[in-house]
Amino acid sequence: MIPDSKRDYYAGALIALIGAGAAYEGSKYGIGSLAQMESGFFPAVLGGGMILVGAAIAVSGSGGAGPATTGLEDPHHAAPSSMDWRGWVAIIAGVCLFMLFSEYLGLLPAIFACVFVSAMGSRTTTVKEALVLATCVTVFGIALFAYGLKIQIPILRGM
Repeated sequence: MIPDSKRDYYAGALIALIGAGAAYEGSKYGIGSLAQMESGFFPAVLGGGMILVGAAIAVSGSGGAGPATTGLEDPHHAAPSSMDWRGWVAIIAGVCLFMLFSEYLGLLPAIFACVFVSAMGSRTTTVKEALVLATCVTVFGIALFAYGLKIQIPILRGM
């Protein structure tokens, strides 16, 4: 198991390494320019962004004296040692619901179900908070993907 003090450093290094691989592979296809982008432009730019984000994570993890606290934590309460499966299951279920609902029901129910179920993966999120979050993200998602980007998934199937 990786010690907590080195976890951010290794995670940042891994993200930077993956970004370097993406940038290298993207540069093989030709980058072009902003006016005339070639097929390797986006992988190279995203890889460069991943390198910067990975470096920022690694630096922030190695420079701190420990995790940030808000002052509200109970110093006698230890972190749970076992894996919290609720979050994992909720996020995976949310993605699966998105795939299923987008195919059979449309974009609106797919986004709503994905965000609502994923938000319920947190033990501190209430149903009301998850409903508000899912509604706001759904409105933004429909505006962005259906009207802005004009993706080929209907908002509601059958309409």
